[in-house]
Amino acid sequence: MAKRIRRYIAYIDELLKRNDVDFAREAERHLTQVGFFMHERLIHLIVLVLFAVLTVATCITFVVTDNISLLILALAFMVLLVPYILHYHLLENSVQYMYEQYDRMLEKAGIDAFVNR
Repeated sequence: MAKRIRRYIAYIDELLKRNDVDFAREAERHLTQVGFFMHERLIHLIVLVLFAVLTVATCITFVVTDNISLLILALAFMVLLVPYILHYHLLENSVQYMYEQYDRMLEKAGIDAFVNR
């Protein structure tokens, strides 16, 4: 997914450098892609929160019970939590950047982004 996001952002950035593009049409297509990435972002947020809650709950349970196997489980959750945080960070920043791209597309199309249509 990270490769796809970077490739798509680069594609839109190249598109924005041109002047021979129907930006109104491209903005509509862009919204569809942003919707896909927002869905992905939501799913990863849910998974991220789940892993964070499980990690904290496992650590608290370890402190209360002194069961060493819970410490191993907590470490496993932390190992999985770090890549989820990094991936969610990429998704969040990318979607925010895509909002800016969308505004630039509307500007190039001559459409005011902040007026209700």
